[in-house]
Amino acid sequence: MTKTWQLTVDCSDTARLVEFWCAALGYVAEPAPSGWASWLDYWRAAGIPDEDLEGAEDGSGAIIDPEGVLPRIWFQQVPEGKTTKNRLHLDLRHTPGRESAPYAERRAAVEAEAQRLVRLGATVAYVNAPEGADYFAVTLRDPEGNEFCVS
Repeated sequence: MTKTWQLTVDCSDTARLVEFWCAALGYVAEPAPSGWASWLDYWRAAGIPDEDLEGAEDGSGAIIDPEGVLPRIWFQQVPEGKTTKNRLHLDLRHTPGRESAPYAERRAAVEAEAQRLVRLGATVAYVNAPEGADYFAVTLRDPEGNEFCVS
């Protein structure tokens, strides 16, 4: 039985995605394990050879919810770049449901959050606002092109 889980995102610039997603989600970079001065010290003690750590930054590449409730996200450096649309993406629920706020208020909140994320390094992929629907969302791409939605 699975006790916990994390989301792993392949990337080329771990530090950039850690910075972006911490700001986007209100997460923090995961500190080195208790008793270790740094992640590099921890990995070396685990027996990972220095040649495998070449170019590694002194961070886990993971971000965590400071409240310890939401899942850990690990940004795993890989040599290949992103080549196609994500099969899995995050939906950032920024507004309450239709019952709690009028459409114009929800739309304004989503647009403001999308612009904040753009200032952090995201780009807008497209807006999802079907004609006549009481629904508004923006699909964005993080600094490496990974799609996510704000609604």
